[in-house]
Amino acid sequence: MNATHQPSARSRARLLPLIALVVAAAVGAWFLRDTLTFESLRDNRAALIAFRDAHYGAAVGVFVLAYVVIVALSLPGATVATLTGGFLFATFPGALYNLAGASIGAILIFLAARAGLGARLSARIDASAGAIQRIKAGIDDNQWSMLFLMRLLPAVPFFVANLLPALLNVPLYRFAVTTVLGIIPGTVILTSVGSGLGQVFAAGTAPDLSILTSPQVVLPLLGLCALAALPLLIKALGRRKRS
Repeated sequence: MNATHQPSARSRARLLPLIALVVAAAVGAWFLRDTLTFESLRDNRAALIAFRDAHYGAAVGVFVLAYVVIVALSLPGATVATLTGGFLFATFPGALYNLAGASIGAILIFLAARAGLGARLSARIDASAGAIQRIKAGIDDNQWSMLFLMRLLPAVPFFVANLLPALLNVPLYRFAVTTVLGIIPGTVILTSVGSGLGQVFAAGTAPDLSILTSPQVVLPLLGLCALAALPLLIKALGRRKRS
């Protein structure tokens, strides 16, 4: 009897980190929905600057930890957090702090999702037939390119790019490398915008995020997407020639 109940107990234990994240995310989203906003940053900017100036090391630690929590729990406010990093710490080293918080948070939710569902779901897909199995096989054959594309394409939500690889049993090192490198362009751009928030607050206006859709930003990102997709195109052309 112990042998028959042991696998189910292990399965439930694997789900605990994912369940904890889901519950914490729901509670956090409810209680922090009015806190992680641009208005909150504007209203508390003086206190934040004073704390940074008096305790720089602690300010960095608290900021990175808060960013990790926001990403790991998929809370709303990641964009505001990135702007805050630029506002408090300038483009550099603010971009590094933003990058550290986002990457660590992404890896934590990836590990929790993979431990809870990833291996079993991937095994079921591998054992199945049809379109779903073919899609997973295609992703497996081009993991590096697909992971980079998910990070570079603005149309892919950040939490989706964290969870989907876990559910497809992507190796941790591939996920970590593509996450860190893939979010650098967007992180640097948003951090740079955040570094100019002092002037925005002084003028009593809201930050102009239209720069994120301007040609000077979009075109380089599209170029990076094209580079990430190039191996996919080469493989597709190779298959056509062989057929």
